[in-house]
Amino acid sequence: MAIVGGLDIHRKQITFDCLDTETGELQRGRICPADRRHLAAWLARWLPDQRGEGGVEVELAVEGCTGWRYVVEELDRAGVRPHLAEPADTAGLRGRRRHAKTDRADAQHLRLLLTDGRLPECWIPPRHIVEARALLETYRDVRVEHTAWVQRIHAVLFHHGAQLSGEFGSARGRAELAVIAATQLTPTGQRQIGVAVAMLAATEVQLEGLRRDLVTMARRLRGARVLTERLYGVGPITGLALTCWLGGAGRFSSARKAVRFAGLDVTVYSSDGKRSPGHLSRQGPGVLRWCLYEAGHTSARPGAPDHAYYAQVHDRIDGKRAALSQARKLVRQACHILTELGDDALTIT
Repeated sequence: MAIVGGLDIHRKQITFDCLDTETGELQRGRICPADRRHLAAWLARWLPDQRGEGGVEVELAVEGCTGWRYVVEELDRAGVRPHLAEPADTAGLRGRRRHAKTDRADAQHLRLLLTDGRLPECWIPPRHIVEARALLETYRDVRVEHTAWVQRIHAVLFHHGAQLSGEFGSARGRAELAVIAATQLTPTGQRQIGVAVAMLAATEVQLEGLRRDLVTMARRLRGARVLTERLYGVGPITGLALTCWLGGAGRFSSARKAVRFAGLDVTVYSSDGKRSPGHLSRQGPGVLRWCLYEAGHTSARPGAPDHAYYAQVHDRIDGKRAALSQARKLVRQACHILTELGDDALTIT
């Protein structure tokens, strides 16, 4: 006896569609509100002590969208086998839309794909990898916000016709900025600079703490430690990102698929012999792509192993394209190393 089903997650409710493959009984409904407590109460019917003699195998599919983490954790706790579906590929298998798209239809679609063995599944990482991913995403968000406040300061100064002689990241630069704000800006401009400087100070405090925690994680995770030691330009944070998103046995059958997963592959569109310029697909984890792009720029150093190739692409096209080429090379190298390590890459020492 087995039960298969699909769960469609939303902030207010979880829509379920479950089929008993032996009796043909179909159960549909909603779990409201969509939180851990109500989901656990709904799953209690399938706890081992409630399944009766011989037990019953329960498999449920859920899309890898926001909220999947607590759902998968509760499924595991209840002894239910979770299946994490790739959202884009799952939507592509829907085919031509003939009816209105509803939560009920989405849950049914997941159940049918799981029953037919056609569900495009994602890897479900262990808990410590999920935690590291979340911290990496937070670190990148704060870095982006820090850069945005720097740009706002430059914009205010330019709008008032003022200019710094250098960067204001140092104590000397901050002192010069204060003098310029007091002598060349209007009261409103001074207020803008004051707010921006305060926000920069706050984000820098958070960045320091986040970086310290990420470096500690990277030193404990075997895959991140090995990548940092063996790949030029890969520091602790980039090594951690590569391990969190590319690590694990059997993740990718080829390095080319890892490049595509990172969103660094070039898309192609052609029609009637005409081909538009290629652009990055930008699919996959943005944090990993951001780390790799920064790591690719390290080849601009004269002492880098691939400096000759970087310089060639830089002179022929530009520095951005050279950094992206190096980023793709790093993904391929990291994929081979992590494949050799297998699941050991995710172990904590």
